[in-house]
Amino acid sequence: MNPTDHSEAILKEIGLKFQAINQKTDVQLEGLLWAKPITYWDYIQTDALLNLQIQRTTLPDEMVFIMYHQVNELIFKMILWEIDQIAETENIQVDFFSERLSRITRYFDMLTNSFSIMENGMEVDQYMKFRNTLTPASGFQSAQYRMIEFASTDVINLTDRRYKANFDENTDLETSFEHLYWQAAGKDYHTGEKSYLLNEFEKKYKEQFLRQMASFKTKNLWQKFIQLPIQDQQNPELIAAMRHYDKTVNITWVMQHLNTARKYILESGKGNGEATGGSDWQKYMHPKYQRRIFFPKLWTEEELSNWGNETEV
Repeated sequence: MNPTDHSEAILKEIGLKFQAINQKTDVQLEGLLWAKPITYWDYIQTDALLNLQIQRTTLPDEMVFIMYHQVNELIFKMILWEIDQIAETENIQVDFFSERLSRITRYFDMLTNSFSIMENGMEVDQYMKFRNTLTPASGFQSAQYRMIEFASTDVINLTDRRYKANFDENTDLETSFEHLYWQAAGKDYHTGEKSYLLNEFEKKYKEQFLRQMASFKTKNLWQKFIQLPIQDQQNPELIAAMRHYDKTVNITWVMQHLNTARKYILESGKGNGEATGGSDWQKYMHPKYQRRIFFPKLWTEEELSNWGNETEV
């Protein structure tokens, strides 16, 4: 095809595109005459992105802490984007499922490996000073992480293990929400009253969480898996990808987080051992206590009974 024919073919496709949405092609093309050429900094919104880091103190290492957590939130957004590709695809094919799940797991692998930035990238003295200005805020309040959990598995698998036997898939969402595993970290163990941390978190996000729980009830990663033909559910590559994702999110990643927290809060000898949000952070985070498992039916009885036991206590 010569250049003229190629240009005419493109113009024809453009015309069909705008005709389909009842727009005038000539108007759209004329607009291109005045459109500003795109630049990297405009496309990425570099200036806006680099002006989102606002310190509460004058301590330099606080900037490491802020930027690292902002990077985490960006990666969480990428994970949710990929989960949506799986959730919204009708008659999903096993290759597409496996490929998207591998992307998601790579993002979590990156998060796991990146904890050395936090673990070895801040002076303990600086951290113990600026963290006092963060109270009662906590990483517990990452809404996107909760959204990832709701999009990954059935709500029953996110229920506090003390109450699971009383719940099933028919339990209403409001009741389920009040008994999610992380609720325990935001409640007084003796009185059951919610902390300021949890109350503010719910005030901001509870309605959004309930919508997410309802929306993903039939299209979370586990539901999409069991909706596949039986033959595809037995695909070794897909099963391996599901198991790797489950273990990475619920054991490997949280243990890296836990061990980093221990270094600063406990092992440094400079703090009182308490989390900024006031939670019993070691029992909340350690996988052997809450036993967060997205896909329990993909693990053997022995693997389930030993979930998180092989990790350091």
